[in-house]
Amino acid sequence: MNSFQDLPSVDQVVRELQPENDLPREVIVNEVRRVLTARREALKGGAQAFAKPVEHLVRERLQMLSSPSLRPVINATGVILHTNLGRAPLPVFEPVSGYCNLEYELESGKRGKRDAHIAPLLEALLGKPGIVVNNNAAAVYLVLSEVAAGREVIVSRGELIEIGDGFRIPEIMARSGAILREVGTTNRTRLDDYRSAISDQTALILRVHPSNFRVSGFTSRPDLKDLAALAREHGLPIYEDLGSGCVMDLRPQGFDEPLVGESLETGADLVSFSCDKLLGGPQAGIIAGRAELVQRVRRNPMYRAFRVDKLILQSLQITLRHALMQNWQAIPALRMILTPLDDLRRRAERIAEQISEMPVQIRESESAIGGGSTPGQVLPTWVIELSVTDPVAFEQHLREAPLPVIARIERDKVLLDLRTVRPEDEAALTDSVKAALN
Repeated sequence: MNSFQDLPSVDQVVRELQPENDLPREVIVNEVRRVLTARREALKGGAQAFAKPVEHLVRERLQMLSSPSLRPVINATGVILHTNLGRAPLPVFEPVSGYCNLEYELESGKRGKRDAHIAPLLEALLGKPGIVVNNNAAAVYLVLSEVAAGREVIVSRGELIEIGDGFRIPEIMARSGAILREVGTTNRTRLDDYRSAISDQTALILRVHPSNFRVSGFTSRPDLKDLAALAREHGLPIYEDLGSGCVMDLRPQGFDEPLVGESLETGADLVSFSCDKLLGGPQAGIIAGRAELVQRVRRNPMYRAFRVDKLILQSLQITLRHALMQNWQAIPALRMILTPLDDLRRRAERIAEQISEMPVQIRESESAIGGGSTPGQVLPTWVIELSVTDPVAFEQHLREAPLPVIARIERDKVLLDLRTVRPEDEAALTDSVKAALN
């Protein structure tokens, strides 16, 4: 087919496809028209030949519309908080179907607030009241908009970070109406730098935790305790953007991540953090701290635009309850971090035996927490190393499995890191590897 005269009519394609589809005729017609329009534009542009006939393209589009695009996958990369794979894997929960008491008090029969499902857990876990918004970028925006719009916010030049997908702290501050007042240098900021910058235009001191980067060498910044004392001395609030949202002490695992509760105890008036990083929950952002400040932020008109829905609230409630009860094994991301190295080796050996028909070995390697947390720090792990003729093609076959497997390639080998593979997915992983081999 290489001319306008060769194009089939809409009715011709619909008659061919409708018997094999139970979709509404209108849907099929619309997709046929879209494909034919694209084909005509290609011919106008000088296209001489096409790899697929119109009917085939329409079938693909109808299949795409009929099938869910959001699918479970096996993460064998070893990156626990994999941004492209939904960051923190969610704890098990069954969404409430039908109606629910989202904003309804069952005892009084009156209208309630959706905060009621999260607020008690947050206060019990952090020791301070808190609210939930749809991510931490929204949290930063809301705090700055409410507390510092039209006035200055003092922040270290070394903390003016980009948090992913092009979102930068200075740009969020500008959108919020706050005025940026930079102090210090990229690698060193002293307490006196903050003190010298304070004026009658200062509304807030902002401290940003470097959760997705590290500056090493000749560096320094004031302790939060000293910065909080300076803020109190001048009657100013201090706000810490903690990013990764660590509520479990990971120092025994070698990760020096600040705990949210410790920041509040040390003197931060407000903190905010992501819920889908080291907290191990769904995408959301939490703002916690002094009650009057939290309530001010909640009353901001933009809060309604950034609030979360019932599914996020339910998932977050379950995650927070596990964290409060220190049931770390029920939070998949934390369970993966805590998995003993010997367990990973035994699992790798077991799977390697089942795929012994191909060149395979197990060896020590490293896993990353990832997702804007603990940059530059890794966990020891055991991986299954597959020697195949074409690693790129083999990795693609794994992605095309019924339960897609996402692996990584190193030194022309396909690697499967068991740290991020759930034990219940091992059989599917083994089947996918065998199928890709064949």
